[in-house]
Amino acid sequence: MTSATAHAATAPEAPVLLRSDADGVATLTLNRPQARNALSMALMGALQDQLDAIRADPAVRVVILQGAGPAFCAGHDLKEMRTDPSRAATEAVFRTCARLMLSLTRLPQPVIARVHGIATAAGCQLVGTCDLAVCTETARFATPGVQIGLFCSTPMVALSRAVSRKAALEMLLVGEPIDAAEALRIGLVNRVVPEAELDAAVGALATRIAGKARRVLAIGKEAFGRQLEMGLEDAYGYAAEVMTRNMMMADAQEGIDAFLGKRPPRWEP
Repeated sequence: MTSATAHAATAPEAPVLLRSDADGVATLTLNRPQARNALSMALMGALQDQLDAIRADPAVRVVILQGAGPAFCAGHDLKEMRTDPSRAATEAVFRTCARLMLSLTRLPQPVIARVHGIATAAGCQLVGTCDLAVCTETARFATPGVQIGLFCSTPMVALSRAVSRKAALEMLLVGEPIDAAEALRIGLVNRVVPEAELDAAVGALATRIAGKARRVLAIGKEAFGRQLEMGLEDAYGYAAEVMTRNMMMADAQEGIDAFLGKRPPRWEP
């Protein structure tokens, strides 16, 4: 991944989503820079198609999600939505978005949001939905729907699961942007770095994760999400079953033998 990829200029006929793969990392670039990468139906459809393909691709161990141009993502394409304000068209937009966010959550591979510029409304929802997030010092985050009479109810789902109740409600009720330092403080992002260091920071994090066993990453990500929705006793019961299943896997046996033998593990492909 390079800065040139993330900030590539695009022609009107350019694809709305770009994908590049290297060393087990798939980088998906939202490619509507002139619209601040607003989530049009075409862009959501293209992203859904790539997530479906990545799910079935054993070569991909980590996914990076980023935006081309000056912003990460400005949310839904309101201009497109106003061209057909019917209930059916509106329902289609939010159904498509919900499916997309669920696909990101349920993807076996961990997803890292590489954030610069703004991440607002459904763009902030994307950040909250991704498993990890690294942003620049100048990044800004907002759920500003209340400012235009449209409460950010769907972004609320991801935001309320990523940060504390009161932090989420303040963002939703006030609707004003928060800076990168505040996003880090409330847990919306993992790291804040200077813009010049963003690629290196995201790349290093992706490489560290990609070096782990693919099946172990998948079982762990799924278990993390599921246990959060359970009561404490059920969560421990479920986690014990997952660990037992994990312990029976060849990768766990190889990892333990490698640790005891003081050698690097050799994971299954």
